[in-house]
Amino acid sequence: MSNSSEWKPNVTNIENAHQRIEHLIHETPVLTSQSLDDISGVQLFFKCENFQKAGAFKFRGATNAVLSLSEKDAQKGVLTHSSGNHAAALSLAARMRNIVAHIVMPRNAPAVKKAAVRSYGGRIYECEPTLTARETTAAEVQAKTGAILIHPYNNENIIAGQGTAALELLQKVSDLDMVLAPVGGGGLISGTAVCAKSLNPQIRVFGCEPENADDACRSFHAGKIIPVQNPDTIADGLRTSLGEKTFPLIQRFVDDILLVAEEEIVFAMRLIWERMKIIVEPSAAVPFAAVLRNGDMFRHKKVGLILSGGNVDVGHLPFS
Repeated sequence: MSNSSEWKPNVTNIENAHQRIEHLIHETPVLTSQSLDDISGVQLFFKCENFQKAGAFKFRGATNAVLSLSEKDAQKGVLTHSSGNHAAALSLAARMRNIVAHIVMPRNAPAVKKAAVRSYGGRIYECEPTLTARETTAAEVQAKTGAILIHPYNNENIIAGQGTAALELLQKVSDLDMVLAPVGGGGLISGTAVCAKSLNPQIRVFGCEPENADDACRSFHAGKIIPVQNPDTIADGLRTSLGEKTFPLIQRFVDDILLVAEEEIVFAMRLIWERMKIIVEPSAAVPFAAVLRNGDMFRHKKVGLILSGGNVDVGHLPFS
């Protein structure tokens, strides 16, 4: 899969990605909670990527992308721009292959995520918190270093790697009625939807995002990419716009995009912390918030939720 022209959106490529990375990733647990089932009226299955290496599902895609590089390309090092989880994941994946990772991060990225990148050996280049600044800075770093750009989501190897979380979930619970995942740039929901629909065409797949960063919902219903404008959400991992590789997959394989309000994200996040006794970041709580908001749609169904990550600054929680 090092050649993108070989890539086709089907479960075979996701299975191949899983074989490539399974010796390096955690097969994260699928947890249930009778308490949350009772509250929601839904039979919930949580795929806990908050327990993944580097604290998020992003390690799957980053590892697949890094391992897919030829030896010649790998020695040039890798480069990305990311607000956090992909940055940390790529830094760790690069370290495991003994190559350098150049990471462009906005100045306002959470301190805990910058610390993670540094701990994994990533070289940080700070920029202004705009997509233009991120892309411009990344281009400058690439011109200087010759590193291979590994986009956070607009990359077939990334998408296939992210889809391995859904593959493991459906191997554990094969008769799910629905699968939900958060959507930012679209890598996770694209891989999830391709995997789920390939294994079971009857399953329904929903992307979930904040009302304050609703570009995926607007794009989905408009039939064209509408970039996010000034996203202001606690779910910092979902502030990015869809890519030209993820959007067609979302159009083809996703049933709908569900929106949630900021207070609903905080409420869902707190419930998961209190009832499941696990740490999830705001972005990871968005699918559960969508279940709580749309109770009638999910009532008495078997629903899989991908808890995307657990990288949260515990010194600045949205609840006391």
